[in-house]
Amino acid sequence: QIPTDPAQRRLRELAALSQQLQHVHPNVLAKILKQGTVYQNEEIVVINKPYGIPVHGGPGVKNCIADVLPILAKMLENMKAEPLHLCHRLDKETTGVMVLARSKEAAEKVRLLFKTRQVEKIYWAIVLGDPDPVEGIVEIPIVEKEVQSHQSHYKMTLAPNYRLCPEEGKVVKVRRNRKAEGAVTRYRRLASASACSLLELQPITGVKHQIRVHLAYGLGCPILGDHKYSHWSKLAPQKLPELTLRRLKLEQSKARHLPLHLHAHRLRLPLGQPLDLVCKPPLFFQKTLRKLELDIPED
Repeated sequence: QIPTDPAQRRLRELAALSQQLQHVHPNVLAKILKQGTVYQNEEIVVINKPYGIPVHGGPGVKNCIADVLPILAKMLENMKAEPLHLCHRLDKETTGVMVLARSKEAAEKVRLLFKTRQVEKIYWAIVLGDPDPVEGIVEIPIVEKEVQSHQSHYKMTLAPNYRLCPEEGKVVKVRRNRKAEGAVTRYRRLASASACSLLELQPITGVKHQIRVHLAYGLGCPILGDHKYSHWSKLAPQKLPELTLRRLKLEQSKARHLPLHLHAHRLRLPLGQPLDLVCKPPLFFQKTLRKLELDIPED
């Protein structure tokens, strides 16, 4: 039964999004990745990673990218092809540019480029609110902490080096958290409408969930559909502004179905000659941009 009401249809699309590729045959997933190939040469294959597929397996994971790399290699070349190798990772909910290597040597080479921060990474995110200022750099260390609530869980959070001392109104240096990692994210607003903004992000470092944490806790602009980092102490769906809900034709009670709107848009990889690799955002991201009347910048 396909609902005739557009709002219901959209809701069903969104609800199915995270499940879709978890239930297909590995060959089907490999075929989808092959269709999403944006570039290949003798050393690397670049794919547009789909939504909801983890890079590595784990409990409850039926399909992941690592598992289908041997099938994908054969589909791209021939039956004798070596399995492809992972060079870096993207979160399960993140879409976009992902580099795979054809050999161990090429993988090592690309991993080193990532490790030594020679790869320029550009992401797009739709966020709630408007960052102030509209462009800048967030440089706040990040640490993983346990959240004590009725359901204890772990989250990445900010571990600033300074805090305001309320008694004297002075800024005081905090003793550094030894487990915290330095994290730097450049951001710039590309468009804003419907109580949301489209941001371009450049993570200079590569800490787990860095962009999500810097936007939510550093700028107070959580990513649309980021139900994990929109609150601190509870696991609950993101609360959306009235205007945003209206434009998205969504009720707050159904907000939990909104996917994370974070897309790895571009990678500049200095491999031989510098490669400029670009992936268009997925369909659900493009639809959201249209509904919110956020204008996509022309590349």
